[in-house]
Amino acid sequence: MALYYRDPIAIVDGEGRHVVDGEGNRYLDFFGGILTTMTGYRVPEVVEAIREQAGKMLHTSTLYLIESQIELAEKLAELSGIPDAKVFFTNSGTEANDAALMLATQHRGSNQVLAMRGSYHGKSHSAVAITGQAAWSATSLSPFHTVYVHGGYKYRSPFGHLPDAEFTAACVNDLEDLLNIAVAGDVACLIAEPIQGVGGFATPPDGFFGAMKEKLDERGILFISDEVQTGWGRTGEHFWGYEAHGITPDILTFAKGLGNGLAMAGVIARGDIMDTLQANSISTFGGNPLATTGALANLQYLLDHDLQTNAQKVGQQLMDGIRNLADEVPAIGEVRGKGLMVGVELVKPGSKEPDPPVTAEIMEQARENGLLIGKGGLLGNVLRIAPPLSLTEDEAAEGLEMLGSAVRQATDS
Repeated sequence: MALYYRDPIAIVDGEGRHVVDGEGNRYLDFFGGILTTMTGYRVPEVVEAIREQAGKMLHTSTLYLIESQIELAEKLAELSGIPDAKVFFTNSGTEANDAALMLATQHRGSNQVLAMRGSYHGKSHSAVAITGQAAWSATSLSPFHTVYVHGGYKYRSPFGHLPDAEFTAACVNDLEDLLNIAVAGDVACLIAEPIQGVGGFATPPDGFFGAMKEKLDERGILFISDEVQTGWGRTGEHFWGYEAHGITPDILTFAKGLGNGLAMAGVIARGDIMDTLQANSISTFGGNPLATTGALANLQYLLDHDLQTNAQKVGQQLMDGIRNLADEVPAIGEVRGKGLMVGVELVKPGSKEPDPPVTAEIMEQARENGLLIGKGGLLGNVLRIAPPLSLTEDEAAEGLEMLGSAVRQATDS
Protein backbone atom coordinates (compact mmCIF):
# COMPACT_ATOMS: atom_id res chain seq x y z
CA MET A 1 0.00 0.00 0.00
CA ALA A 2 1.33 3.41 -0.95
CA LEU A 3 1.42 6.07 1.78
CA TYR A 4 1.89 9.81 1.60
CA TYR A 5 4.77 11.57 3.37
CA ARG A 6 8.17 10.47 4.67
CA ASP A 7 6.56 10.08 8.09
CA PRO A 8 3.00 8.87 7.31
CA ILE A 9 0.14 10.30 9.33
CA ALA A 10 -3.05 8.75 10.70
CA ILE A 11 -6.08 11.02 10.41
CA VAL A 12 -8.35 10.40 13.38
CA ASP A 13 -10.78 13.33 13.54
CA GLY A 14 -12.20 16.11 11.41
CA GLU A 15 -14.65 18.98 11.32
CA GLY A 16 -15.60 21.19 8.40
CA ARG A 17 -12.56 21.37 6.17
CA HIS A 18 -10.02 20.52 8.87
CA VAL A 19 -8.64 17.19 10.09
CA VAL A 20 -6.55 16.10 13.06
CA ASP A 21 -3.87 13.40 13.03
CA GLY A 22 -3.05 10.83 15.70
CA GLU A 23 -0.49 13.16 17.26
CA GLY A 24 -2.93 16.03 17.60
CA ASN A 25 -1.72 18.09 14.62
CA ARG A 26 -4.45 20.02 12.82
CA TYR A 27 -4.51 20.45 9.03
CA LEU A 28 -6.58 22.27 6.44
CA ASP A 29 -7.59 19.50 4.03
CA PHE A 30 -7.27 20.33 0.34
CA PHE A 31 -7.63 16.74 -0.86
CA GLY A 32 -10.71 15.43 0.97
CA GLY A 33 -9.82 11.74 1.05
CA ILE A 34 -9.17 11.79 -2.72
CA LEU A 35 -12.14 14.02 -3.59
CA THR A 36 -14.47 11.96 -1.39
CA THR A 37 -15.23 14.21 1.56
CA MET A 38 -17.50 16.38 -0.57
CA THR A 39 -19.50 18.45 1.89
CA GLY A 40 -16.98 18.44 4.74
CA TYR A 41 -16.22 16.53 7.91
CA ARG A 42 -18.77 15.93 10.64
CA VAL A 43 -21.65 17.68 8.82
CA PRO A 44 -24.43 17.57 11.46
CA GLU A 45 -27.27 16.74 9.05
CA VAL A 46 -25.33 13.86 7.52
CA VAL A 47 -24.02 12.53 10.84
CA GLU A 48 -27.52 12.54 12.34
CA ALA A 49 -29.02 10.68 9.36
CA ILE A 50 -26.31 8.01 9.58
CA ARG A 51 -26.65 7.72 13.37
CA GLU A 52 -30.42 7.33 13.16
CA GLN A 53 -30.21 4.67 10.44
CA ALA A 54 -27.43 2.81 12.28
CA GLY A 55 -29.76 2.56 15.25
CA LYS A 56 -32.30 0.75 13.08
CA MET A 57 -30.71 -1.38 10.36
CA LEU A 58 -27.30 -1.53 8.68
CA HIS A 59 -27.94 -4.15 6.05
CA THR A 60 -30.63 -6.14 4.24
CA SER A 61 -29.31 -6.71 0.65
CA THR A 62 -31.18 -5.97 -2.56
CA LEU A 63 -33.23 -9.15 -2.22
CA TYR A 64 -35.54 -6.87 -0.23
CA LEU A 65 -36.91 -3.44 -1.02
CA ILE A 66 -34.82 -0.62 0.46
CA GLU A 67 -36.83 2.59 0.59
CA SER A 68 -33.82 4.92 0.85
CA GLN A 69 -32.27 3.17 -2.15
CA ILE A 70 -35.40 3.73 -4.24
CA GLU A 71 -35.62 7.38 -3.20
CA LEU A 72 -31.95 7.99 -3.99
CA ALA A 73 -32.21 6.22 -7.35
CA GLU A 74 -35.15 8.41 -8.34
CA LYS A 75 -33.24 11.57 -7.46
CA LEU A 76 -30.10 10.48 -9.28
CA ALA A 77 -32.02 9.45 -12.39
CA GLU A 78 -33.55 12.92 -12.53
CA LEU A 79 -30.27 14.72 -11.86
CA SER A 80 -28.34 12.66 -14.42
CA GLY A 81 -29.93 14.24 -17.49
CA ILE A 82 -30.09 10.79 -19.10
CA PRO A 83 -33.53 10.03 -20.57
CA ASP A 84 -35.47 7.07 -19.16
CA ALA A 85 -32.61 6.51 -16.72
CA LYS A 86 -32.19 3.55 -14.39
CA VAL A 87 -29.69 3.24 -11.54
CA PHE A 88 -27.65 0.34 -10.18
CA PHE A 89 -25.70 0.86 -6.93
CA THR A 90 -22.24 -0.49 -6.18
CA ASN A 91 -19.62 0.13 -3.49
CA SER A 92 -16.85 1.86 -5.43
CA GLY A 93 -15.98 3.62 -8.65
CA THR A 94 -14.12 0.52 -9.80
CA GLU A 95 -17.26 -1.58 -9.43
CA ALA A 96 -19.34 1.09 -11.12
CA ASN A 97 -17.04 1.12 -14.14
CA ASP A 98 -17.05 -2.70 -14.19
CA ALA A 99 -20.83 -2.65 -14.38
CA ALA A 100 -20.88 0.08 -17.03
CA LEU A 101 -18.45 -1.86 -19.22
CA MET A 102 -20.53 -5.02 -18.85
CA LEU A 103 -23.64 -3.12 -19.89
CA ALA A 104 -21.96 -1.50 -22.90
CA THR A 105 -20.26 -4.64 -24.20
CA GLN A 106 -23.41 -6.72 -23.83
CA HIS A 107 -25.66 -4.07 -25.34
CA ARG A 108 -23.40 -3.72 -28.36
CA GLY A 109 -22.36 -7.38 -28.60
CA SER A 110 -18.71 -6.36 -28.76
CA ASN A 111 -15.66 -6.52 -26.48
CA GLN A 112 -13.96 -3.62 -28.25
CA VAL A 113 -13.56 -0.55 -26.05
CA LEU A 114 -12.12 2.89 -26.70
CA ALA A 115 -10.35 4.55 -23.76
CA MET A 116 -8.32 7.70 -23.29
CA ARG A 117 -4.57 7.96 -22.97
CA GLY A 118 -3.78 9.00 -19.41
CA SER A 119 -7.06 7.66 -18.03
CA TYR A 120 -7.69 5.89 -14.73
CA HIS A 121 -10.86 3.92 -14.02
CA GLY A 122 -10.09 1.63 -11.10
CA LYS A 123 -8.16 -1.40 -9.88
CA SER A 124 -10.17 -4.45 -10.98
CA HIS A 125 -9.19 -6.66 -13.89
CA SER A 126 -11.57 -4.96 -16.32
CA ALA A 127 -10.91 -1.43 -15.03
CA VAL A 128 -7.13 -1.87 -15.34
CA ALA A 129 -7.72 -3.10 -18.87
CA ILE A 130 -9.02 0.32 -19.92
CA THR A 131 -6.68 2.44 -17.78
CA GLY A 132 -4.23 4.40 -19.90
CA GLN A 133 -1.40 4.73 -17.37
CA ALA A 134 1.41 2.20 -17.15
CA ALA A 135 2.04 3.02 -13.49
CA TRP A 136 -1.48 1.86 -12.59
CA SER A 137 -1.65 -1.15 -14.92
CA ALA A 138 -0.88 -4.25 -12.88
CA THR A 139 -1.46 -6.68 -15.75
CA SER A 140 -1.69 -6.74 -19.53
CA LEU A 141 -4.31 -9.49 -19.44
CA SER A 142 -7.64 -8.08 -20.55
CA PRO A 143 -11.24 -9.08 -21.29
CA PHE A 144 -11.35 -6.31 -23.92
CA HIS A 145 -9.70 -5.25 -27.10
CA THR A 146 -8.80 -1.74 -25.97
CA VAL A 147 -7.75 1.09 -28.27
CA TYR A 148 -6.42 4.26 -26.66
CA VAL A 149 -7.24 7.60 -28.24
CA HIS A 150 -5.71 11.02 -27.66
CA GLY A 151 -7.17 12.82 -24.65
CA GLY A 152 -7.35 16.38 -23.41
CA TYR A 153 -3.90 16.60 -21.79
CA LYS A 154 -2.73 19.46 -23.99
CA TYR A 155 0.44 20.25 -22.05
CA ARG A 156 2.20 17.09 -23.27
CA SER A 157 0.13 16.24 -26.34
CA PRO A 158 1.72 16.14 -29.80
CA PHE A 159 -1.17 18.42 -30.77
CA GLY A 160 -0.77 20.65 -27.70
CA HIS A 161 0.69 23.57 -29.63
CA LEU A 162 -2.58 24.04 -31.52
CA PRO A 163 -5.39 26.43 -30.50
CA ASP A 164 -8.24 24.68 -28.68
CA ALA A 165 -10.50 24.23 -31.71
CA GLU A 166 -7.68 22.86 -33.85
CA PHE A 167 -6.46 20.66 -31.00
CA THR A 168 -9.93 19.15 -30.67
CA ALA A 169 -10.16 18.63 -34.43
CA ALA A 170 -6.79 16.87 -34.49
CA CYS A 171 -7.86 14.48 -31.71
CA VAL A 172 -11.18 13.80 -33.45
CA ASN A 173 -9.37 13.06 -36.71
CA ASP A 174 -7.13 10.64 -34.84
CA LEU A 175 -10.21 8.95 -33.35
CA GLU A 176 -11.75 8.58 -36.81
CA ASP A 177 -8.50 7.15 -38.15
CA LEU A 178 -8.37 4.57 -35.35
CA LEU A 179 -11.98 3.57 -36.02
CA ASN A 180 -10.99 2.91 -39.62
CA ILE A 181 -7.83 0.91 -38.96
CA ALA A 182 -7.57 -0.37 -35.37
CA VAL A 183 -10.92 -2.05 -34.71
CA ALA A 184 -12.93 -4.81 -36.35
CA GLY A 185 -16.64 -4.27 -36.80
CA ASP A 186 -18.76 -2.86 -34.00
CA VAL A 187 -17.19 -1.07 -31.03
CA ALA A 188 -18.94 -1.13 -27.68
CA CYS A 189 -18.11 2.23 -26.16
CA LEU A 190 -15.76 5.05 -25.39
CA ILE A 191 -15.19 5.53 -21.65
CA ALA A 192 -13.75 8.85 -20.53
CA GLU A 193 -13.29 11.10 -17.51
CA PRO A 194 -14.38 14.67 -18.37
CA ILE A 195 -11.32 15.78 -16.38
CA GLN A 196 -8.74 13.07 -15.76
CA GLY A 197 -8.31 12.60 -12.02
CA VAL A 198 -5.29 10.41 -11.30
CA GLY A 199 -3.91 11.66 -14.61
CA GLY A 200 -3.26 15.03 -12.99
CA PHE A 201 -6.55 16.90 -13.56
CA ALA A 202 -5.88 17.06 -17.31
CA THR A 203 -8.66 19.30 -18.61
CA PRO A 204 -9.72 19.22 -22.28
CA PRO A 205 -11.21 22.24 -24.06
CA ASP A 206 -14.96 22.65 -23.66
CA GLY A 207 -16.77 20.78 -26.42
CA PHE A 208 -13.96 18.23 -26.82
CA PHE A 209 -16.10 15.18 -26.05
CA GLY A 210 -19.03 16.65 -27.94
CA ALA A 211 -16.95 16.59 -31.11
CA MET A 212 -15.82 13.05 -30.36
CA LYS A 213 -19.35 11.86 -29.67
CA GLU A 214 -20.46 13.01 -33.11
CA LYS A 215 -18.11 10.41 -34.57
CA LEU A 216 -19.24 7.79 -32.08
CA ASP A 217 -22.91 8.40 -32.85
CA GLU A 218 -22.30 7.79 -36.54
CA ARG A 219 -21.39 4.20 -35.64
CA GLY A 220 -23.75 3.66 -32.68
CA ILE A 221 -20.85 3.55 -30.20
CA LEU A 222 -21.91 4.28 -26.62
CA PHE A 223 -20.32 7.04 -24.52
CA ILE A 224 -19.61 6.36 -20.83
CA SER A 225 -18.85 9.40 -18.71
CA ASP A 226 -16.79 8.47 -15.66
CA GLU A 227 -17.95 11.13 -13.19
CA VAL A 228 -16.31 9.58 -10.13
CA GLN A 229 -14.23 12.72 -9.57
CA THR A 230 -16.04 15.37 -11.64
CA GLY A 231 -19.60 14.85 -10.41
CA TRP A 232 -21.82 16.71 -7.92
CA GLY A 233 -20.82 20.24 -8.99
CA ARG A 234 -17.11 19.99 -8.25
CA THR A 235 -16.22 21.74 -11.52
CA GLY A 236 -18.35 24.70 -10.47
CA GLU A 237 -19.82 25.61 -13.81
CA HIS A 238 -21.78 22.35 -14.15
CA PHE A 239 -23.23 19.61 -11.96
CA TRP A 240 -21.63 16.91 -14.14
CA GLY A 241 -18.35 17.18 -15.99
CA TYR A 242 -19.93 15.98 -19.24
CA GLU A 243 -22.09 19.11 -19.44
CA ALA A 244 -19.10 21.21 -20.54
CA HIS A 245 -19.18 19.29 -23.81
CA GLY A 246 -22.77 19.80 -24.92
CA ILE A 247 -23.68 16.12 -24.77
CA THR A 248 -25.66 13.60 -22.76
CA PRO A 249 -23.85 10.32 -22.09
CA ASP A 250 -25.46 6.94 -22.63
CA ILE A 251 -24.03 5.72 -19.34
CA LEU A 252 -22.70 7.63 -16.34
CA THR A 253 -20.70 6.28 -13.39
CA PHE A 254 -20.39 7.92 -9.98
CA ALA A 255 -18.77 7.32 -6.60
CA LYS A 256 -16.62 9.20 -4.05
CA GLY A 257 -18.37 12.46 -3.13
CA LEU A 258 -21.95 11.23 -2.94
CA GLY A 259 -21.21 9.05 0.08
CA ASN A 260 -18.94 11.63 1.76
CA GLY A 261 -16.93 8.67 3.05
CA LEU A 262 -19.56 5.94 2.98
CA ALA A 263 -19.11 3.19 0.38
CA MET A 264 -21.48 4.56 -2.25
CA ALA A 265 -21.19 4.34 -6.04
CA GLY A 266 -23.17 3.25 -9.05
CA VAL A 267 -24.17 3.37 -12.68
CA ILE A 268 -26.87 5.46 -14.34
CA ALA A 269 -27.85 4.39 -17.85
CA ARG A 270 -30.63 4.62 -20.38
CA GLY A 271 -33.31 2.11 -19.51
CA ASP A 272 -32.84 0.06 -22.68
CA ILE A 273 -29.13 -0.30 -21.94
CA MET A 274 -29.65 -1.19 -18.27
CA ASP A 275 -32.22 -3.81 -19.29
CA THR A 276 -29.71 -5.51 -21.62
CA LEU A 277 -28.53 -7.88 -18.90
CA GLN A 278 -30.97 -10.76 -18.57
CA ALA A 279 -28.99 -12.83 -16.07
CA ASN A 280 -29.81 -12.74 -12.37
CA SER A 281 -28.40 -9.72 -10.59
CA ILE A 282 -28.24 -8.57 -6.98
CA SER A 283 -25.89 -6.42 -4.92
CA THR A 284 -25.09 -7.63 -1.43
CA PHE A 285 -23.75 -4.33 -0.16
CA GLY A 286 -24.39 -1.83 -2.98
CA GLY A 287 -27.07 0.67 -2.02
CA ASN A 288 -27.47 -0.71 1.50
CA PRO A 289 -29.70 1.18 3.97
CA LEU A 290 -26.85 2.93 5.77
CA ALA A 291 -25.04 4.09 2.62
CA THR A 292 -28.16 5.30 0.81
CA THR A 293 -29.55 7.09 3.88
CA GLY A 294 -26.25 8.89 4.40
CA ALA A 295 -25.96 9.69 0.69
CA LEU A 296 -29.48 11.13 0.60
CA ALA A 297 -28.67 13.45 3.50
CA ASN A 298 -25.35 14.41 1.92
CA LEU A 299 -26.91 15.12 -1.48
CA GLN A 300 -29.65 17.20 0.10
CA TYR A 301 -27.07 19.22 2.03
CA LEU A 302 -25.14 19.83 -1.20
CA LEU A 303 -28.27 21.05 -3.00
CA ASP A 304 -29.68 23.07 -0.10
CA HIS A 305 -26.40 24.97 0.32
CA ASP A 306 -25.75 25.31 -3.42
CA LEU A 307 -22.22 23.99 -3.07
CA GLN A 308 -21.83 23.94 -6.84
CA THR A 309 -21.95 27.74 -6.90
CA ASN A 310 -19.55 27.82 -3.97
CA ALA A 311 -17.17 25.55 -5.87
CA GLN A 312 -17.21 27.93 -8.81
CA LYS A 313 -16.66 31.06 -6.70
CA VAL A 314 -14.04 29.74 -4.28
CA GLY A 315 -12.47 27.61 -7.01
CA GLN A 316 -11.86 30.74 -9.06
CA GLN A 317 -10.24 32.34 -6.04
CA LEU A 318 -7.92 29.34 -5.70
CA MET A 319 -7.15 29.21 -9.42
CA ASP A 320 -6.34 32.93 -9.56
CA GLY A 321 -4.09 32.67 -6.52
CA ILE A 322 -2.18 29.67 -7.85
CA ARG A 323 -1.76 31.27 -11.27
CA ASN A 324 -0.34 34.35 -9.59
CA LEU A 325 2.07 32.06 -7.77
CA ALA A 326 3.00 30.42 -11.09
CA ASP A 327 3.94 33.84 -12.50
CA GLU A 328 6.73 34.10 -9.93
CA VAL A 329 7.80 30.43 -9.71
CA PRO A 330 9.39 29.04 -12.91
CA ALA A 331 9.02 25.47 -11.61
CA ILE A 332 5.25 25.63 -12.16
CA GLY A 333 4.74 24.56 -15.75
CA GLU A 334 0.94 24.67 -15.89
CA VAL A 335 -2.07 25.36 -13.70
CA ARG A 336 -5.29 23.74 -14.92
CA GLY A 337 -8.68 22.45 -13.87
CA LYS A 338 -12.14 23.78 -13.03
CA GLY A 339 -13.91 24.73 -9.82
CA LEU A 340 -12.44 23.00 -6.80
CA MET A 341 -10.38 20.63 -8.95
CA VAL A 342 -7.00 22.26 -9.62
CA GLY A 343 -3.86 20.63 -11.00
CA VAL A 344 -0.39 22.18 -10.68
CA GLU A 345 2.29 20.61 -12.87
CA LEU A 346 5.90 20.94 -11.67
CA VAL A 347 8.81 21.01 -14.12
CA LYS A 348 12.47 21.90 -14.14
CA PRO A 349 12.62 25.64 -14.84
CA GLY A 350 13.03 26.57 -18.48
CA SER A 351 11.78 23.21 -19.72
CA LYS A 352 8.87 20.77 -19.66
CA GLU A 353 10.99 18.10 -17.98
CA PRO A 354 8.89 16.73 -15.10
CA ASP A 355 10.18 17.20 -11.57
CA PRO A 356 8.67 14.55 -9.25
CA PRO A 357 11.19 15.18 -6.43
CA VAL A 358 10.23 18.85 -6.08
CA THR A 359 6.55 17.85 -6.27
CA ALA A 360 7.03 15.46 -3.36
CA GLU A 361 8.97 18.11 -1.43
CA ILE A 362 6.15 20.64 -1.89
CA MET A 363 3.75 18.11 -0.38
CA GLU A 364 6.08 17.61 2.60
CA GLN A 365 6.46 21.35 3.14
CA ALA A 366 2.71 21.90 2.80
CA ARG A 367 2.08 19.31 5.47
CA GLU A 368 4.60 21.01 7.73
CA ASN A 369 2.69 24.26 7.14
CA GLY A 370 -0.62 22.60 8.06
CA LEU A 371 -2.02 21.88 4.58
CA LEU A 372 -2.84 18.49 3.02
CA ILE A 373 -2.76 18.22 -0.79
CA GLY A 374 -2.66 15.34 -3.25
CA LYS A 375 -0.33 14.21 -5.98
CA GLY A 376 -0.76 12.51 -9.35
CA GLY A 377 -0.12 12.89 -13.04
CA LEU A 378 1.33 10.45 -15.54
CA LEU A 379 4.84 11.35 -14.37
CA GLY A 380 4.17 11.91 -10.67
CA ASN A 381 4.76 15.65 -10.96
CA VAL A 382 1.30 17.17 -10.50
CA LEU A 383 -0.16 18.57 -7.29
CA ARG A 384 -3.86 17.74 -7.01
CA ILE A 385 -5.89 20.30 -5.08
CA ALA A 386 -9.51 19.38 -4.41
CA PRO A 387 -10.95 20.57 -1.08
CA PRO A 388 -14.49 19.85 0.14
CA LEU A 389 -17.04 21.86 -1.84
CA SER A 390 -17.98 23.79 1.30
CA LEU A 391 -14.55 25.49 1.45
CA THR A 392 -14.88 29.12 2.55
CA GLU A 393 -13.14 32.12 1.02
CA ASP A 394 -11.15 32.65 4.23
CA GLU A 395 -10.01 29.01 4.19
CA ALA A 396 -9.05 29.32 0.53
CA ALA A 397 -6.94 32.37 1.33
CA GLU A 398 -5.33 30.54 4.25
CA GLY A 399 -4.59 27.51 2.08
CA LEU A 400 -3.12 29.65 -0.69
CA GLU A 401 -0.74 31.24 1.79
CA MET A 402 0.39 27.84 3.09
CA LEU A 403 0.72 26.43 -0.41
CA GLY A 404 2.69 29.45 -1.64
CA SER A 405 5.07 29.12 1.27
CA ALA A 406 5.54 25.39 0.57
CA VAL A 407 6.23 25.96 -3.12
CA ARG A 408 8.81 28.66 -2.37
CA GLN A 409 10.47 26.54 0.31
CA ALA A 410 10.74 23.53 -1.99
CA THR A 411 11.85 25.36 -5.12
CA ASP A 412 14.38 27.62 -3.39
CA SER A 413 16.19 24.72 -1.72
